[in-house]
Amino acid sequence: MMWKIVLSVLAAVFAVGSGSSMSGGYRVIDANDEGVRNALAFSVVEHNRASNDMFLSQVAKVIKAERQVVAGYNYEITVMMAKTPCRKDGAKDVCAIHPDPANARPYQCTFTVWSRPWLNDLRLTTQTC
Repeated sequence: MMWKIVLSVLAAVFAVGSGSSMSGGYRVIDANDEGVRNALAFSVVEHNRASNDMFLSQVAKVIKAERQVVAGYNYEITVMMAKTPCRKDGAKDVCAIHPDPANARPYQCTFTVWSRPWLNDLRLTTQTC
């Protein structure tokens, strides 16, 4: 009889535990979150700075945004990027994506940014395009 109670309790604990995400893991958040917007803007600047392309790239669409609580936050943001008609050496303003899809050449990137807002510190830790 006791084993039935123990088995029932273990089954209930397993059922409840399997529905929650791992503690300390990434959680999906709204792409309009201020932290996501700041991390993404920083990522785009760093991406353009590291690129050998003559033209700037811009975010066409946010596919997924996730946040992990660490000593600050890790943001993992997956986006579709596309080229703009603005040259890197002359652009001072934000440029729209090239209207011609052949010139826009969309591509997917995932950026991971470590943010420590109390120190006003952002770091692009990984970039996969």
